Amino acid sequence: MAGVSGRTGVRVVVVGDRGTGKSSLISTAATETFPETVQPVLPPTRLPADFYPDRVPVTIIDTSSSLEHRAKLAEELKRADAVVLTYSCDNTNLSRPITFWLHELRRLEVRAPVIVVGCKLDLRDERQRISLEQVMSPIMQQFREIETCIECSAASQVQVPDVFYYAQKAVLHPTAPLFDQETQTLKPRCIRALKRIFILCDRDMDGALSDAELNEFQVQCFNAPLQPAEIVGVKRVVQEKLPDGVNHLGLTLSGFLFLHALFIEKGRLETTWTVLRKFGYDDAIKLSGSFLPIPAKRAPDQSVELTSESLEFLKRVFNLFDIDNDGALRHDDLDDLFSTAPESPWHEAPYRDAAERTAMGALSLNGFLSEWALMTLLDPASSLANLIYIGYAGDPSSALRATRRRSLDRKKRQTERNVFQCVVFGPKNAGKSSLLTSFLGRPFSGNYTSTVDERYATNGIDELQGTRKTLILREIPEDRFKKFLSNKQSLAACDAAIFVYDSSDELSWRRATELLVEVARQGEETGFGVPCLLVAAKYDLDPFPMAAQDSAKVCQEMGIESPIPVSVKSGDLNNLFCRIIRAAEHPHLSIPETQTGRKHKQYRQLVNHSLMLFSVGAAIAVVGLAAYRTYAARKNTSS
Repeated sequence: MAGVSGRTGVRVVVVGDRGTGKSSLISTAATETFPETVQPVLPPTRLPADFYPDRVPVTIIDTSSSLEHRAKLAEELKRADAVVLTYSCDNTNLSRPITFWLHELRRLEVRAPVIVVGCKLDLRDERQRISLEQVMSPIMQQFREIETCIECSAASQVQVPDVFYYAQKAVLHPTAPLFDQETQTLKPRCIRALKRIFILCDRDMDGALSDAELNEFQVQCFNAPLQPAEIVGVKRVVQEKLPDGVNHLGLTLSGFLFLHALFIEKGRLETTWTVLRKFGYDDAIKLSGSFLPIPAKRAPDQSVELTSESLEFLKRVFNLFDIDNDGALRHDDLDDLFSTAPESPWHEAPYRDAAERTAMGALSLNGFLSEWALMTLLDPASSLANLIYIGYAGDPSSALRATRRRSLDRKKRQTERNVFQCVVFGPKNAGKSSLLTSFLGRPFSGNYTSTVDERYATNGIDELQGTRKTLILREIPEDRFKKFLSNKQSLAACDAAIFVYDSSDELSWRRATELLVEVARQGEETGFGVPCLLVAAKYDLDPFPMAAQDSAKVCQEMGIESPIPVSVKSGDLNNLFCRIIRAAEHPHLSIPETQTGRKHKQYRQLVNHSLMLFSVGAAIAVVGLAAYRTYAARKNTSS
């Protein structure tokens, strides 16, 4: 049975020097009696689910510190959810064994929280006045993985159960994601999550939680209402420490955040974690997968798009955050919009600089919706999560939709998609990057820089019939072409492909045709053939000799359109992006054929034709036999 965090168990590994009381500590915790004798290393010990309030069982692993058992120790530590590090309280030099083991845990790259535990408290010489805080404070400053420190006595049964309670608590209700121990403040991601929760609970949207809203929040999270005196007490505590945390309307956002920081400082992390988990957050303070019903893609040639409902929501959000009504969102506006998400999703590749922006770097509505289309295509879970973070209140399952398989679109000779992905191939210095730059409405630059990584550009395209489609260009550098095709399903996600070459360079043309043939061959082998277009870039330069004859021959042999001449430098793009959309909308056309593929196709047609003739012949024979039998029967009857 899973506990509040969704965990079904916590695995605690106990380490420390020999003779520090590891085995006695474990035995006493499990049996509530101090053993007179105990074996050197205990077998795994289980504390049942009802041992602690969170109702999650704890498995305790005893270990040996001897050198011959180091491999076993390392193996156990890698599987640990938490580590209990023991020392003996009768040791006059506490820091040496503690720091030794902490360095060892780091060397082994153990990521689990650490509980430092002093055992044999009953054996400490009372004349030794040792302050645990003085000893541990500098160590905890150096080793942030230490969750807490505690001293106990198995013999006197002092604080023994607390040891594994704190270990369990460090796993189920960890401090690190919520609170910065050094600055004693809530971490940014925690603040963002709590801000979203505050906004959701502020039903009347007046910027404060009234007594009724506070009570509703309390019931939702803890299944128990607050008494009027308790509400007054909570607000009094906040107002004494933070005057602007309460106003005449109720508890403000700053007061709400202060309360949670106070809970954490007092060791009540389970309060904040309960709130976060009630609103769908996991241990990383992101919405857990169970809150994100992503449409199922049963085939690699399906894609995921935003529905009309979510698009209308995004348009409303855009207008809400476009404070100055200039039709664009600046960086600060976007940061404000995503202030209730774990982080702004478009600060890094592939989304950064992937959409059209104004001269001031702001994002227009078209660019805003294009970024969402790109995120939905590449990472549907992140897209849905961010929709919910910024306030989408509809049914999450109605926010996204899976498209029909492209292979089925090809059979039906049409598509219902609104977002098309076009892969951009071509040799180096052919003009691929300049094409993507012009697609985003940015000026031409004569400075050549070779593209190292894949790059995306997304924009809306208005069609003649008044509809609007989103086109996503994905540039594949020549050096990454083989890696791209090494995935046999790589073409399944493509709605179209273009092959860009420098029209003034014969070598560039020949390399582009080689890439075209390889893509065509893979499409034939995998069944994911894709409409392809050749793009003759740099058309402002003189074409190489025989360019027209060579291109006409290749296009005729492969069954695709003639190359589309473009010049980014002169601004003549020859309606290229609309032509890409048209090719993608007709998935049964412009699919290149190799000579081998054509032969296989002819062979299949011949076989199908032969089978059809055989079927017709067989049908005629059956009909003839039936007619003969009827004739023979009538003749016999007349005789």
